[in-house]
Amino acid sequence: MSSSADRTANIVRNTSETKIAVKLNLDGSGKTRFATGVPFLEHMMDQIGRHGLIDLDIECEGDLHIDDHHTVEDIGITLGQAFYKAIGDKKGIRRYGHAYVPLDEALSRVVVDFSGRPTLMHSVDYRRARIGGFDVDLFDEFFHGFVNHARMTVHIDSIRGKNAHHIAETIFKAFGRALRMALEYDDRSAGVIPSTKGSL
Repeated sequence: MSSSADRTANIVRNTSETKIAVKLNLDGSGKTRFATGVPFLEHMMDQIGRHGLIDLDIECEGDLHIDDHHTVEDIGITLGQAFYKAIGDKKGIRRYGHAYVPLDEALSRVVVDFSGRPTLMHSVDYRRARIGGFDVDLFDEFFHGFVNHARMTVHIDSIRGKNAHHIAETIFKAFGRALRMALEYDDRSAGVIPSTKGSL
């Protein structure tokens, strides 16, 4: 089913720590452009765009002279705000999405629900603290920021894996795929909010 709704958003968020501009199109083709100063996060967000068929354009000037923490967390927050705005009233969407994605020895599962209730369950055990120069603890900050401001439930599980890069990549690919499924329109529920409460 196609919809005439314009599911795009432009969000600007400026603080004393970061200045961020996010543009997205939920019904895109997976085109991405990033200028954040955090290359590994950009590589991961590219997976969201390409596998979710979501166009993403993200710029950030952050206090990277301190570390990557504020930049990564605030990008998650701003991206979540953009998703929330672009989705609109949620009429006709599937609401739930899930994906399993392998990469060599690694396998991850992500399940999402555009429930209106921010909840993150993030069960991932990385075998090293850094991937290149990227602190793996910051993935949790990114997803918490995203989930809280997109107002959704997300369960992330690393089922198996040894290579930290592979594990991270399977998570972000699965996240993109799960988002794509949840945000698709359902022909059988056209114009209907997918909840017995009548609102999400």
